[in-house]
Amino acid sequence: AFDKTIAKDNSLAVGFFQRGFVHLQLEMYEEALSDYHMAFNHLRQNPFIDYKQLGLRHILYAWEVLYSTAAVQCRLQQWQEARVTLDKAVVWRPEGRTAILDLALEQVQDHLFLEPMQVPLGEFFRPRKKEVEQLDSKDFLGKPKVISSIIPNDEYIGFEPLRPQKQGFYEPSVDALR
Repeated sequence: AFDKTIAKDNSLAVGFFQRGFVHLQLEMYEEALSDYHMAFNHLRQNPFIDYKQLGLRHILYAWEVLYSTAAVQCRLQQWQEARVTLDKAVVWRPEGRTAILDLALEQVQDHLFLEPMQVPLGEFFRPRKKEVEQLDSKDFLGKPKVISSIIPNDEYIGFEPLRPQKQGFYEPSVDALR
């Protein structure tokens, strides 16, 4: 499902983030690492992306993506890279809230695995009601109508755009007046 989602919107950072978590759970570490890198790149230097407007009650923070990247690097025994990634996450973390990252740095120094961040269980994309209501098919053209000409000399049958008017062409003939 995440593959299909990312195929439809390859800039969806949270899609890469969630697929990275699934790959990590399936012990597909290289794929998870790639997905977390893609998620961070698609944040486009923003500290977070709020997905509430799209119907997912979740805010994806850059530091969470970096923390999860470090968790994968720990699984791959890349302890030095994990430490560098966590140092980078400290920069992205809001002021005064680095306790979880300080603890993670200690765990990496002791060569202990980190548990990755994830979108809270039970959170799904739920588009707003008015957006779903607009998905019904609409007939913008209306019902077809047969229009006939009231001009007696007009012998054209068929469909075409409006024709330029010719002088005298649309005047009724003498026979039609009788």
